[in-house]
Amino acid sequence: MAARRQAASPEKKKLDRRTVQAIVAAAKDVNDKILKGAKPEMSFPVRSLSNVRYDRRKGYFEIGRARKNRTLTVSTVRTFAQTLRMMSLSKELVETDDFATKRDAYYQSKNWEEAAFQEQSESDTVMDDIEALFSVEGISREQLRFVPDEHGGAVAGRLIVHDPDYETGRVHRIDCSQFGSGAYSIPSLVEHLSFETDAEFVLAIETGGMFQRLQSHRFWDKANCILVSMAGVPTRATRRFIRKLADECKLSVYAFVDCDPYGISNIYRTLKVGSGNAAHISRFFCVPTAKFLGVTPDDIEQYQLPTHPLKDVDVKRAKDALKNDPFFRTYPARAQALQKLLKMGVRAEQQALAKWGLNYVIEEYLPRKLSHTRSFLP
Repeated sequence: MAARRQAASPEKKKLDRRTVQAIVAAAKDVNDKILKGAKPEMSFPVRSLSNVRYDRRKGYFEIGRARKNRTLTVSTVRTFAQTLRMMSLSKELVETDDFATKRDAYYQSKNWEEAAFQEQSESDTVMDDIEALFSVEGISREQLRFVPDEHGGAVAGRLIVHDPDYETGRVHRIDCSQFGSGAYSIPSLVEHLSFETDAEFVLAIETGGMFQRLQSHRFWDKANCILVSMAGVPTRATRRFIRKLADECKLSVYAFVDCDPYGISNIYRTLKVGSGNAAHISRFFCVPTAKFLGVTPDDIEQYQLPTHPLKDVDVKRAKDALKNDPFFRTYPARAQALQKLLKMGVRAEQQALAKWGLNYVIEEYLPRKLSHTRSFLP
């Protein structure tokens, strides 16, 4: 007997209808202008830090009012056609309840004759523009059914994930405490997941090595928490997964990253409020309640950590953040930490705590930090 797919929820059906309606409306606007003898055009939000505003009450980056227009001309006809074909593909994916990776979409275009993309970088740019176009209506790229090729991070600890099978609708109950020395891998799409947990907080960790140490020694059991490996700047799926945990399970989120400008102004900032280039979707993918556990410049001094000199790129990144990033202008304590790091002229990795013993981070550093969460940086 053939398996039957579980019926979509009313909320999903409503969002799918809204997505299709938005695509059709945008295409109709182009068609109507052509019929009237006018040059059709589409307006996209400018995706850059210069077109970003930050409202502390909302807790995430928002796209500003600057727009770029794509008008149908001889020089833009190919990109214009590619944009419309990509929108048509999205409409088909929503209507058939399917999805395509960014690589799938690139190869799909090979059937578009003169509108085919020559490189995936071209299709990725058009896809980003389309997401920005529809983000003003609360529609993300995932809802347009385009998913990244990479998965999210790894998860271990006091969490059970309920994951409905795509074909049968049967719900798989995945216990993230039962992976031995391994971990649960966050899928590219997470909206269909639901959770069961008695954990007190989520610890988002920058490096895979530190995550592996905490996981292998079951720190999540000792601290009653959920460990999530961000593996550098967290992917969209990882950020969305953590956001759902924070919202649906009412969990605090603490970030544990290297003490360098990249960890502070890129990894943590992206997790908490989003990025300048993707401000149009920050409201979906950031975690406004996240707080910075460490490693901090004060930790370098207090724990006498081994350090490395700041590189030129580190100095430039820190100065750019202090001068241009509205997140740092809003939080003086965060800016002061970055300024102190510049004055010290050094950086320290999470693993530097191993100076005091391989498990010092488990036995001393994290327990001490977690007993004073109110002192964490915003």
